[in-house]
Amino acid sequence: MFPSISAFIGWRYLRGRSGDRFSRFVSYISTAGITIGVMSLVTVLSVMNGFEAQLKSRILGVLPQAVISQSNGETPLQSSPPPFISKLSDAYPPQPIVRGEAIIQSPSELTVGMMVGVEPKDNDPIDKYIMVGRINTLTPGSYRVFIGQTLARNLNVSVGDKLRLMVTSASQFTPFGIIPRQRMFTVAGIYNTGSDVDGQLILTNIQDAARLMRMKPDTISGWRLFFNDPFIVSELAKQPMPKGWSWSDWRAQRGQLFQAVGMEKSMMGLMLGLIVAVAAFNIVSALIMVVMEKQSEVAILKTQGMTNRQVLGIFMIQGASSGTIGSLVGGGLGVLLALNLNQILQSMGVSLFALGGQLPVVINPLQIFAVIVLAVVLSFLATLFPAYRASSVKPAEALRYE
Repeated sequence: MFPSISAFIGWRYLRGRSGDRFSRFVSYISTAGITIGVMSLVTVLSVMNGFEAQLKSRILGVLPQAVISQSNGETPLQSSPPPFISKLSDAYPPQPIVRGEAIIQSPSELTVGMMVGVEPKDNDPIDKYIMVGRINTLTPGSYRVFIGQTLARNLNVSVGDKLRLMVTSASQFTPFGIIPRQRMFTVAGIYNTGSDVDGQLILTNIQDAARLMRMKPDTISGWRLFFNDPFIVSELAKQPMPKGWSWSDWRAQRGQLFQAVGMEKSMMGLMLGLIVAVAAFNIVSALIMVVMEKQSEVAILKTQGMTNRQVLGIFMIQGASSGTIGSLVGGGLGVLLALNLNQILQSMGVSLFALGGQLPVVINPLQIFAVIVLAVVLSFLATLFPAYRASSVKPAEALRYE
């Protein structure tokens, strides 16, 4: 049972009669267009979400997400961090860190990178990306380093080889000129995050890094913070710091990369959203054809007492139902396609990544709900003009030649 006569007739018009093949074909094409548009939008956004999450875990899981230090550049090392720093780090307790830019030299190559001195911990974020070696081998005085697979390949070195690290910020004045502080380090391990961090980041013991940078005893660069969501730094950075303390985070080094990824996702969403909008407004042409075909029927309904509002509801229900069905089916197919995208590509023999890599997919239910709601709203808006034209039909003129 339908709640009103408008819903009953609107649903009958949506299904069509056997003689209305062309109008039914146009209506089905409109529904199919919305289905394909929503399905494509859901799939692409899920893949873009996957790439963003992968970058977040691989890059921001290894790089220092945020560092709080004293403004003079010399932070005294304490047995425990100040209370206001401990409150900010929600994933792991804050850890002391020494960091600085360094020149890296192997027997055959020369490059630059970022040296990070840490206290070896079993729960260090880089531990799950280590291919060779153990993080606890970075003992004080051993002068060992962990480097990325890309950097090891560029420098043509492997575990056990020697590297010369030179720090220009700790240069010394000699009779021969200014000479950067330098020391030989042994490659103790190699990690692989699958990102550009592998070609830049060098890990060593915090005490060895402090000696190389000629820092005062019991002095560090700052306290390293860990977050469950690295993007929270944009909010935390707005909080006032106690006098003499300063804040720095990953955005200074990788902010442009994530801005580019976010802009790309927005542009892809906009382009596919326009496709959904075009498909939704195809309902206009379909409904106008139906209105032209049903003028005499609408006139008869009006002569039997149907009001303009009820006639308006008939065609709004017909068009909105078509858009709703297309949006719901497209959303469901988009989720299924996103979940099985790698298997489909594999069965087609398409290899997008080397060594068996797969497309990362992260499905955001709220995002999918927003896409479906947007498509339904556009479909509803597309019905307004044809429905208004149908409600304005005058029975005397429509039945003049009947």
